[in-house]
Amino acid sequence: MARQYFGTDGIRGTVGQSPITPDFVLRLAHAVGRVLKRDHPHPTVLIGKDTRISGYMLESALESGFNSAGVDVVLLGPVPTPAVAYLTRAQRASLGVVISASHNPFQDNGIKFFSAQGTKLSDDWELAVESALDEAPVWVDSASLGKTRRLEDAAGRYIEFCKSTFSTDLSLRGLKIVVDAAHGAAYQIAPKVFHELGADVITLGCAPDGLNINRDVGATHPQALVDAVKANRADYGVALDGDADRLQLVDASGRLFNGDELLYLMVADRLARDQVVPGAVGTLMTNMAVEVALKRRGVEFVRAKVGDRYVLEVLAEKGWLLGGEGSGHLLVLDKHTTGDGLVSALQVLQACVGSGRTMAELLQGVELFPQTLINVRLKPGFEWQTHEPLQQATQAAQAQLGDAGRVLIRASGTEPLVRVMVEARDPEVARSTAERIAASLAA
Repeated sequence: MARQYFGTDGIRGTVGQSPITPDFVLRLAHAVGRVLKRDHPHPTVLIGKDTRISGYMLESALESGFNSAGVDVVLLGPVPTPAVAYLTRAQRASLGVVISASHNPFQDNGIKFFSAQGTKLSDDWELAVESALDEAPVWVDSASLGKTRRLEDAAGRYIEFCKSTFSTDLSLRGLKIVVDAAHGAAYQIAPKVFHELGADVITLGCAPDGLNINRDVGATHPQALVDAVKANRADYGVALDGDADRLQLVDASGRLFNGDELLYLMVADRLARDQVVPGAVGTLMTNMAVEVALKRRGVEFVRAKVGDRYVLEVLAEKGWLLGGEGSGHLLVLDKHTTGDGLVSALQVLQACVGSGRTMAELLQGVELFPQTLINVRLKPGFEWQTHEPLQQATQAAQAQLGDAGRVLIRASGTEPLVRVMVEARDPEVARSTAERIAASLAA
């Protein structure tokens, strides 16, 4: 059975258009409540949100839907997505709910869920919810209705959790750090975390108005952070996205470090501290230079499908702790159950402070391979997977590149496009090879 509403990260869309409407969200919460009550006689759910203006409307709809199914609700207010995962576990709640569309503009919003253990839920659970959505609602009687309360110190509890992941033997004293919260969920929390660990904090993207989330700031628009680090002569810059589960870092020179580099840095730091790191997980898009560098250190590297939930699945299967994507979704499973931009930033800063070395020094010898990406628009019904000229061009290119490059052909999930990506040590080789493969689709 295919999922109708759930995507790779919950349910997401444009506010006011199906399914992100208050009537559907009320029905969704009611259906989720009924599914929860199959295993929990008296369930409690936590609801957090980012700073989008539509969050108020959707929060009210969720609250009513859950209460109507006999489910108690605890409102957390604006907190990062990973804070909801942590607090769900810490509060022994039945479920965590996040109202956010992550790095999307304010016109979008979404609903995603965490299990009682603070992890993403299974496809089977999502299918059970979709099945319940097709059933007529069953309102509980008045005496059985759920109640709602607010957890007043939700932000403070999460701040303390974040700080607990940073070594108690170290501090950030003497460092000037620009913190960009993308006018999103971490706008109050992120500056406090770094300040309370000793840093001199300069804020950027920490003045949400309900409409400016992710607008020209944050992890998806890092140039604002680069400029602010240089202008303030800061030591580091930390950029989060709207729900603070992804991260980009900048050093004092204004150099931007992506998730691939930060994943390698975290692995290298643990190896330097004589910790065993059997392997790490990236995605199909992870830069090949990271794979080569990890294997040189004796660390196995495995690629998952694009999406942090798929990285998490492979980590769980392997029993490993570290994984991530170039976009800045990083997983450190001995610190948190889900991707957390703040926790990941603290892991990197801990490595720098503890070693007395900069990010650039810790990444010495790891130079990202140049990548060329070409989008090829297809005619309706074009079967690119079986297109003989494409197969021949791809095989020839991979044979030519050998261990010095990589070819990746994949379909867009949202448009009639095939994405042709080639990595090579030589940027000209990457460009010409990608163009040759793309041209084969017209043959």
